[in-house]
Amino acid sequence: MKKVILHSMVTFLTFAGAYGQKGVQDVLKNLEAKTEAYSGIAQDIWELAEMGYLEEESSKLLQQTLGSAGFSIKTGVAGIPTAFVAEYGSGTPVIAILGEYDALPGLSQQAVPEKKSADKAAGHACGHHLFGTASTAAAIAVKDWLVVNKAQGTVRFYGCPAEEGGSGKVYMVRDGLFNDVDVALHWHPGSQNAASAGAALANKSAKFRFHGISAHAAGAPEKGRSALDGVEAMNAMVNLMREHIPERARIHYVITSGGKAPNVVPDFAEVYYYARHNRRDVVIDIFDRMVKAAEGAALGTGTTMDYEMIGGTHELLPNLTLQKLMHDNLSKVGGVEYSAEEREFADKIARSLGYEKADVDRARTVQPYRTEAKAYGSTDVGDVSFAVPTVGMGTATWVPGTPAHSWQAVAAGGTTIGKKGMMVAAKALTLTAIDLFKDKDLVANAKAEFLERRGEDFVYIPLLGDRSPALDYRK
Repeated sequence: MKKVILHSMVTFLTFAGAYGQKGVQDVLKNLEAKTEAYSGIAQDIWELAEMGYLEEESSKLLQQTLGSAGFSIKTGVAGIPTAFVAEYGSGTPVIAILGEYDALPGLSQQAVPEKKSADKAAGHACGHHLFGTASTAAAIAVKDWLVVNKAQGTVRFYGCPAEEGGSGKVYMVRDGLFNDVDVALHWHPGSQNAASAGAALANKSAKFRFHGISAHAAGAPEKGRSALDGVEAMNAMVNLMREHIPERARIHYVITSGGKAPNVVPDFAEVYYYARHNRRDVVIDIFDRMVKAAEGAALGTGTTMDYEMIGGTHELLPNLTLQKLMHDNLSKVGGVEYSAEEREFADKIARSLGYEKADVDRARTVQPYRTEAKAYGSTDVGDVSFAVPTVGMGTATWVPGTPAHSWQAVAAGGTTIGKKGMMVAAKALTLTAIDLFKDKDLVANAKAEFLERRGEDFVYIPLLGDRSPALDYRK
């Protein structure tokens, strides 16, 4: 794998000295010229498929790419070995570009249009290999524009690990790494191109661990106290609780440990829970009730219980000043045009999802601008959005109709379809950042809206508390 990474770096460096001129069209042409180099970097990260807080090689590759382009690098920030900040320039405004690179467990897939395991522990089913690479490309393109135009300001890339349940950005926000940032930009892979106002669910997650007494399940059951009984009793109570929580709330769980053999009363069992809602105060209340259910389950089964906070994220705070700007720039860039070979691949993916053929027009076009959205998932970008004016978008890196966290998303992300969508994102991020450097009134207006939406009395309290980063949550 190291040989592959080295190849991509050499390819990238052959382009590094050829960056563009003063106009934004030159910047876009220069980005387009680097498509092959950035595609190689993204492919390397796709093949590495490292899970949250384990992204050593992926993080290193992006650091090397940015360092070769003249960025200064701070590694291991916020107590996280795979988190980093890369910076170029001086003074204000400080424009941050967020990048992710963690993969999801249990979703290993080849870049083919049928479900076929790659025999790995994880896969990029949320496209973070594209996310991190496009954001890196944008940061370098903006740096080049600053240099050529002798413009004042600082572009800063945030290498953000463990978005998938590890809340990496929360620790970075908690450590004050965004305190001097004026605006933060991000994007996400998806099945269409859109830069409307976003939304996300606040989230608290924890692993509940029950401890009992082992015994022979047939010969001496009276001497045993089953930790698994504790887990099952908790699950039963939480499932009853679902009737009495707000309609938009969500609770999910998986039993991560339930014993080793049926004839041994398990003395340890663990269940991993998420609680979500579009208001963090509701999430906090639901989570506290889940803890009470766990305590009751332990009491009723003669076991003991402790729990570890794993993640906790705020909902997303929109900023329409920035969002309209991002939409306009994405519209200038446009969507993704499929080749005949890509269309054939897309049709096969579409059929696996129950569609007759792929709706390639959704990949080609940009969705109309909307000022409101309904939240379906969670992201630690939410915490960033309460620290600094934040704006995001999505591009068509997957075949239209593809859900995130699916083998179809992994497959498309390993093809040219994913790379084309990645470069659309890189260009739109670049144009938006350049606009912010050119127009200080935009930054001021975004800040004014941010302060009004956040409220005068807002105090940031991370939902995961004061715990240290959960570096082993994927182990």
